[in-house]
Amino acid sequence: MAQNNEELIRLKQLGRRALLLGGGQLALFGLIAGQLYKLQVLESDKYRLLAEENRINIKLLTPPRGQILDRFGEQLAVNEQNYRVVLTREQTPDVDATLDRLGQILAIGEEERARVLRDVRRNRAFVPVTVAENLTWEQVSRIEVNAPDLPGIAIEVGQTRLYPYGSILSHILGYVAVVSEAELQGSDDPLLQLPDFRIGKNGIEKSHDKALRGKAGTSQVEVNAVGRMIRELSRQEGEPGRELITTLDASLQAFAMQRLLGEIAASAVVMDVTSGDVLAMASNPSYDNNLFTRGISAAEWKTLIEDPLKPLGNRTISGTYAPGSTFKVAVALAALEAGINPENTVYCPGVYSLGNAKFHCWKRGGHGHTNLHDGLKHSCDVYFYDVAKRVGIDRIAEMAFKLGLGKPTGIDLPGEKGGVIPTRDWKLANLNEPWQGGETLVTAIGQGFVLTTPLQLAVMSARLCNGGFAVTPRLTRGFRDQRTDDPAPPVFEPLGVSAEHLAVVIAGMNGVTNEQGGTAYRNRITEEGWEMAGKTGTSQVRRITLAERAQGVTKNEDLPWHRRDHALFISFAPVHAPRYACAVVVDHGGGGSAVAAPIARDILIEAQRRDPLARQALPIIAAGLPAGQQG
Repeated sequence: MAQNNEELIRLKQLGRRALLLGGGQLALFGLIAGQLYKLQVLESDKYRLLAEENRINIKLLTPPRGQILDRFGEQLAVNEQNYRVVLTREQTPDVDATLDRLGQILAIGEEERARVLRDVRRNRAFVPVTVAENLTWEQVSRIEVNAPDLPGIAIEVGQTRLYPYGSILSHILGYVAVVSEAELQGSDDPLLQLPDFRIGKNGIEKSHDKALRGKAGTSQVEVNAVGRMIRELSRQEGEPGRELITTLDASLQAFAMQRLLGEIAASAVVMDVTSGDVLAMASNPSYDNNLFTRGISAAEWKTLIEDPLKPLGNRTISGTYAPGSTFKVAVALAALEAGINPENTVYCPGVYSLGNAKFHCWKRGGHGHTNLHDGLKHSCDVYFYDVAKRVGIDRIAEMAFKLGLGKPTGIDLPGEKGGVIPTRDWKLANLNEPWQGGETLVTAIGQGFVLTTPLQLAVMSARLCNGGFAVTPRLTRGFRDQRTDDPAPPVFEPLGVSAEHLAVVIAGMNGVTNEQGGTAYRNRITEEGWEMAGKTGTSQVRRITLAERAQGVTKNEDLPWHRRDHALFISFAPVHAPRYACAVVVDHGGGGSAVAAPIARDILIEAQRRDPLARQALPIIAAGLPAGQQG
């Protein structure tokens, strides 16, 4: 009996345990079933999308960069096929051995080899690593022929930037290069994350980079669990960058550069006096911007940055020079506006006294009695000393600013400098010293604190001869696909100076080149109807002592190059109907009349010979000029 009771109790305990176990199992299966229902029914769309994203990758495609053209459609910056050789680690048993064999076909330097090995270690085994770019067709052929002996090596085709004119236009166009870490962090543009993407680093390429970039295309590819591409499912090409039309005349630019090659360092600017279009902007020495698109070597970069002549710098916008006697046209106009009678004369004995100080004229014996016209024609320093003393620095500075000096012109290039037009306030703020009367006299002949760029000098010439409008220089005429959100064309306001006074200054500049005795008469344009007017300038870079003056000033050719005067010349042509303004600066060239004037003469002859108005230019955004002045 007792034994039966124990068996009954044991059976009841087993039943309870079985019930508890069964209930637990039922609850567990219910939980699993609920979770499966949630995943497969309630959240099926979510996980289907995640699975699809794991299977399909979206790859961005680099769009073609917009071309850059000159005013007549000549290609200045284009894209060309770029054959590159890549290495895939998983396809070669020995990376070093493969690189050794490839090195027998291509020259692979130690730096390039180290970079390839570094990238191979960083990337997944199936990701191709670029070994070399910009291969010639002969190199591609040799690699393809030797393909069986080069496991893991393949040829890919991309695009690279090409500058057909190279060093002739490098300062204006700039160049493209790989995106830096700082540029990547400061932008949300996904294009910048593409390994083969290039952005503008200087020149027009930089100032109009976003418009030239275009928009990325997309490629949908199927990948496996480790991310290897299986096949391409769909492809949508990107939107090419916009085609930019510049104001440049490529042939005139090439002529100007060729004309400067005879000088150690020089610059020249040619612009349309009515529209502000820059037709040529030459800076010598220069550099080949194609070096940067293919990847400049450390040795090449070191050579460029250590060159004392600074070939990477654009002298036309970043070179600042004392304008010398070219500044006298601004002083003359300021004097006329202040009420100075242009017929009144000043006697020039070769020296001018102010207190105990003596200020010398460039002509040791002096010019005798000189009026404004002859003061410009002969570039008499004493005449302008006297006029400046009566007009004062404030009026001179005000006129200089009106003519475009002493501040950036706003041209669409990075790196432009503003120069200096000194005033009483400027000196007090920068040197904490009051203005001195003698400094007004020195400023009047373009020396002392005053600094200008060659581009500003061209702008001054244009504003003097175009009827007195504040024309501003520009390098871009617009885009081939003009849009409603493109910037409006500029409107050039009048300078607010008398037309009669402008005519007096222009007549003086005409005397410089076209009247006997003018400082540039020997280098005038003799072709009828093409005559130019101008103003010579020679700016000192050293102080001439009294002892040297007593013994005779040392000639420029007897001085070391870096101590010679700068040679300057501003001009416009044709005199009877001004169309082109030109400014030339020859670093340490000596006399403006002997060195800079012949260069400007030849460039203005070429500009008129080419006559862009008679040729069919591309559609442009018209300049906002008064009626009758649009070009």
